[in-house]
Amino acid sequence: MKQRTRAREREESASVVVVDYGLGNLRSVTRGLERAGASVEISDDPASFASADGVVLPGVGAFREGVENAGPYREPLLETAERGTPVFGICLGMQMLLTTSEEAERAGDERTADERAGGRAGEVRGLDLIPGTNVRFDEGQTVPHMGWNRLSVERDHPLVAGVDGEYAYFVHSYYAVPDDERAVVATSEYGEAFPAVVADEAGTVFGTQFHPEKSGETGLQILRNFVALCAE
Repeated sequence: MKQRTRAREREESASVVVVDYGLGNLRSVTRGLERAGASVEISDDPASFASADGVVLPGVGAFREGVENAGPYREPLLETAERGTPVFGICLGMQMLLTTSEEAERAGDERTADERAGGRAGEVRGLDLIPGTNVRFDEGQTVPHMGWNRLSVERDHPLVAGVDGEYAYFVHSYYAVPDDERAVVATSEYGEAFPAVVADEAGTVFGTQFHPEKSGETGLQILRNFVALCAE
């Protein structure tokens, strides 16, 4: 099932597919992308990725549920990334770009004793496009972390052009820890510094821990930057 929506009174510069895998505020993301100038298709058909200029993986909820729901889209998403098409994960979608998450172990660990003893064998696996894991904030921190926090850009990437020092809106209890610290594009602070934006080595797979569609002008700038990347 597909639903196509188009920005009105704005020249469309890129076609973007928002993946409908049962989680995420698709309407808010779609409206934000349209304001940024994209032609947006909400789709649960992996075949739609092939003709898109960019793919957005939104998400609200738990890592285990997200990975399980996105199971049918795993290979098409990996193929999309391999082609160099921009893949943008938002909030849970960003966490799913990594390899694993502590959240999957904390919430309903269904592994056998032998699997737990063996470590990674029983873990719920993310897309592994940005190797690393997602960890919970320290016990002393109130979770979820919810509210506006300042972004600190750590290295150049087209996605974060024009947003250094600006504020974005976060709602999360876990945060990404990439294996390669160079994957961290921007950070924010909540008792400790944590990655707010991450990207793979090629720079075409990336994610924001915050919700750009809820982050006012800062978020709109992020989405405009994404659409510009897709249009290249």
